[in-house]
Amino acid sequence: MICSSEGTILIAREQNSIPRLNVRGSSSPPNHANRIPKNLPIIVTTYRRSSSSSMAVETMSDSSSTLILTSGASGRVRALFSMRELKRLVAIIQSLILFLLLPFRVVVWRRRTGAVVIREDKQERKVWVTPQIVVRKRNGTGESGASGCSVSVSPPSVPAAVVDEEVAVRRELAIRRVLEDDGGDGSSVRVFSLFATKRGDTLFTQSWSPVSPNHRGLVVLLHGLNEHSGRYSDFAKQLNANGFKVYGIDWIGHGGSDGLHAYVPSLDYAVSDLKSFLEKVFAENPGLPCFCIGHSTGGAIILKAMLDPKIESRVSGIVLTSPAVGVQPSHPIFTVLAPIVAFLLPRYQFSAANKKGMPVSRDPQALVTKYSDPLVFTGSIRVKTGYEILRIASHLQQNLNKVKVPFLVMHGTADTVTDPNASKRLYDEASSSDKSIKLFDGLLHDLLFEPEREIIAGDIVDWLNQRV
Repeated sequence: MICSSEGTILIAREQNSIPRLNVRGSSSPPNHANRIPKNLPIIVTTYRRSSSSSMAVETMSDSSSTLILTSGASGRVRALFSMRELKRLVAIIQSLILFLLLPFRVVVWRRRTGAVVIREDKQERKVWVTPQIVVRKRNGTGESGASGCSVSVSPPSVPAAVVDEEVAVRRELAIRRVLEDDGGDGSSVRVFSLFATKRGDTLFTQSWSPVSPNHRGLVVLLHGLNEHSGRYSDFAKQLNANGFKVYGIDWIGHGGSDGLHAYVPSLDYAVSDLKSFLEKVFAENPGLPCFCIGHSTGGAIILKAMLDPKIESRVSGIVLTSPAVGVQPSHPIFTVLAPIVAFLLPRYQFSAANKKGMPVSRDPQALVTKYSDPLVFTGSIRVKTGYEILRIASHLQQNLNKVKVPFLVMHGTADTVTDPNASKRLYDEASSSDKSIKLFDGLLHDLLFEPEREIIAGDIVDWLNQRV
């Protein structure tokens, strides 16, 4: 805005048009803008046309684009710097830095064979692990195997990955929990198996089946960051009681699956693995409707998988609890640094990224149970893992309108881990004709482990029952 003897000079900007100079309070026509003294300092105020014919003033802020008047008879105004151009500049700088640092990155390749090598007291003990090992729980007595279980082992058809001692210990614990599960009231049969990915990694999976052979539908469970599928055993048995067969999968780096604990080299791996596992579930259960239920980052993985039309067309619906759709770094600088640090030090544990004392449940016993579980990772988040979560969240936010699958999204309004407002945005922008949202006032992140867990589980079961 410039005050002069000829009036007040405003620069107006309309959508979908070239900015123009408008001289208010002057007898001169607008195209005589060249009468402005050249040495006069200019302050630019931007406007946006409202629904009426009047002009509404935009509030200026530090993030506003810088407009500079260019010379020439046209009097055009060009934005030399904008957020889009700034992002492009940052991307170019990141690419240049990564290119220059590429020779200094150390990549460790592991040779894959058919044996698991465990080192104990400087001695090596080789144990064969194959994706075809299946342990089935038997009800009653008279069956062979420890604790009433029968074990069948098939010869390996594909090489299994070499895992270190830490993975072997986690897998052994995950298997033992399946074997020691007595099935509660005997209405469920719990089974585990090892699933080979296309990359050659081995993932731990398990299933809970109703004793009755008349299944009404299928549910594939996907846990959140740092946890594992076994945490949802009680909920799976509730689904069994309603006629649903339930599958759980520990994604890469979690539970009994391959990979450094809580290290995710790429969440695209988890998305690809989920798709492959769903194909296996479809093949084993032809004709049954299949649903997916995902918590937190597991919900984000499911949501991205549903952007694939081939998968989405075969899934009857999804349920998302506290999905990681809206996850932002604690400081904007991390957005710039994350890809660089994740490239150089992917396994580094970044303690500053963890908010101290971040609650996930209002049930003290649920917190004790979770954080005393050896299969739950309690350390600081690894840089690459954190970057992957930011990346998948950003991708989802840009593609929410492409979501077409029927869904129910549930979120606690007091969640400090993932953003409930992002779940609202998912509901608003998704193209699904069948979509529902439930926000629970005052509830935290782990909805199925809150004191109101029975209400949450009941809402999920009701939603599933209405669609089978």
